[in-house]
Amino acid sequence: MFYESELRFLCEILKKCRVKVSFHSPEDSIMKVLDDNFKILFIDDDKNNTKINDFLMEINTNTIYKLSTPFKLNYLFFLLPHTTNDTIMTIGPFLSDRIDNRFILEIGEKYFVSPTKQKILKDYYTSIPVLSESDCLFTMIDTFAERIWGGVGSFNMVDTNNDLYQTSQIFNKVVSDNQDDVLVNMKLMENRYAYENEIMMAVSLGNEHKVAHIMSSLSATNFDKRTSDSVRNLKNYCIVMNTLLRKAAEDGGVHPIYLDEQSSSYAVRIEQLSTTDSVHDLMSEMLKSYCRLVRKHSTKKYSSTVQKTITLINYNLSSNLTLSSLAKTQNISSGYLSTIFKKETGKTVTEYVIDQRVSHAMRLLSSTRLQVQTVALHCGIMDVQYFSKIFKKKTGKTPKEFRESVKMN
Repeated sequence: MFYESELRFLCEILKKCRVKVSFHSPEDSIMKVLDDNFKILFIDDDKNNTKINDFLMEINTNTIYKLSTPFKLNYLFFLLPHTTNDTIMTIGPFLSDRIDNRFILEIGEKYFVSPTKQKILKDYYTSIPVLSESDCLFTMIDTFAERIWGGVGSFNMVDTNNDLYQTSQIFNKVVSDNQDDVLVNMKLMENRYAYENEIMMAVSLGNEHKVAHIMSSLSATNFDKRTSDSVRNLKNYCIVMNTLLRKAAEDGGVHPIYLDEQSSSYAVRIEQLSTTDSVHDLMSEMLKSYCRLVRKHSTKKYSSTVQKTITLINYNLSSNLTLSSLAKTQNISSGYLSTIFKKETGKTVTEYVIDQRVSHAMRLLSSTRLQVQTVALHCGIMDVQYFSKIFKKKTGKTPKEFRESVKMN
């Protein structure tokens, strides 16, 4: 295939977005296309299977079909060109909207899903990504389609009708606690933990973009219902996440001295929340904030001596931060500290201290109305003229000029 590399790349992107991809022939049973974890909820309905299989046998080339099921599960499928045998590529399942517990209860009642099966169904939906119509992933799929079919306007998009499903008999009605149910439940639970581990890994790397993408696909069913109070449920989960995020940031090389301050602040704010929307907003803020903390304060790549030196500098920029004082604090020689710090950071201790003080000054000048001499004191510089001199050398502007430029923007 002339597009083999593009296909491999698209599959890798879909995998990172937690979207399943499968390849099959038109003759294959639709049950082979459905996600394995969802099969246990279905009865072996030949009428449904035959109806969808007949449709797959008649799909056209140069066409992307979107199958939307009554259960809000969506699939994209299309016939790949220039293959030895006819091959259908299926992308999905994915959700267009968030699924909440109310939806699970309602379809459970409508289709006679037993409580045991509803728990499996809830966990299943948790593992499905949420993709809005504006998601860039769809742009990538469109671009791939243009590549394999000959450019802009070379293919059609068709929405497949829900009537392909006869939903009145699609679910098992028998209450069952058999071994298959237990195994599927275990698998879904493993998926949920893997999902949280993915978030923790992204935070430990300070990857805010990855975290934002994961959060955009987070379903409301991710939050276990432990009490009848929905706000309390979310607040409890927020408390757990605050602890996990603190640990992830620590694994990312952030010193506990920064983590304690941030996690304590969020612990107070969590208890002040009163609506589900406010909890979701704070959850999103927490994830981004811990990522930024990692990017700003991670010292994971440095030796323990340099890590401690950087922490001592950043934690109190107004203190005495000479090479000799920093070395004395750690009971090492100034010469050793100077050599190892320069080797690992590419800067001398003095250069690093000045850079951090100027950065701190920029934040204070842009976010407060403190006088310039007060800002200088907060940055550990007593002489305001010397402060202005090094500030201009680093930024090209005096502190006053910098503040004015910020106001203009």
